[in-house]
Amino acid sequence: MDYMCIEAVKNALPRLPYDIADVDLVVFSSYTPSDTVATTAHVVQREFRIEKAKAIFVAAACSSAINALEIIQLFFDGGRASKALLLSADRNTTYFNEHDPKAGHLWGDAAAAFFFSKEKVKDGEAKILDIETQGLGHVGLGRDGVYLNLRTEGIVMNGGKDVFMQACIYIAKGAREIVQRNGYTIADLSYFIGHQANARIVNHVVNELGMLPEKSLSNIEELGNTGSVSSLLALAQNYPRFKKDDLICISVFGGGYSAGACLIKF
Repeated sequence: MDYMCIEAVKNALPRLPYDIADVDLVVFSSYTPSDTVATTAHVVQREFRIEKAKAIFVAAACSSAINALEIIQLFFDGGRASKALLLSADRNTTYFNEHDPKAGHLWGDAAAAFFFSKEKVKDGEAKILDIETQGLGHVGLGRDGVYLNLRTEGIVMNGGKDVFMQACIYIAKGAREIVQRNGYTIADLSYFIGHQANARIVNHVVNELGMLPEKSLSNIEELGNTGSVSSLLALAQNYPRFKKDDLICISVFGGGYSAGACLIKF
């Protein structure tokens, strides 16, 4: 976990338009952390000598990265930080059961690192227009749909049908609501990135939203379900293709349950 995130930061540094020492907030998002005491946020802070920063760990299943984005936004809005590093990673292969015929083949490991600034630093960078997250523990099977038992069972998906149904509902709902709240329509979207749980969910949501399949960005076929980092990783992988005025919506759903959506403008 720590290694993946350190390498992700190294990969991002050549394009960072300010000194990494200026970062004053590091947020690590994951549901499979290596350590919940000395978290990866602290490891990365030490590795890159980010001495001014607060270091925070947040876990909200597969919506964790969007929750982390919302936390960064709140720190910026409250004047408590001005430059932030978001780390998102999951190492599902530590906990998955490869003999589980329902879900054992789905999982992958990955990490991504994104730097943010409260104020504009240079032209051509993306802007976060809006973020929204919600807890959905009261919906459907809730915690019993999919969970992680660290000591015995690992990742367990008992309610695959319910997970599929709720994910389809709330990923589409989150996309519609955040787009409409900001004065756009689904037709205005240049690209859509859904949580990469499986291709059937993503395809169902894209069809429900009435979008062209080519507007949906995916990495599930290549990497499997990489958890909370999956949607941001798809954003990072496709970053070179984005151009000025592109509008991108990310919408995710996580076990427990939880959901989140983000709207980005280039």
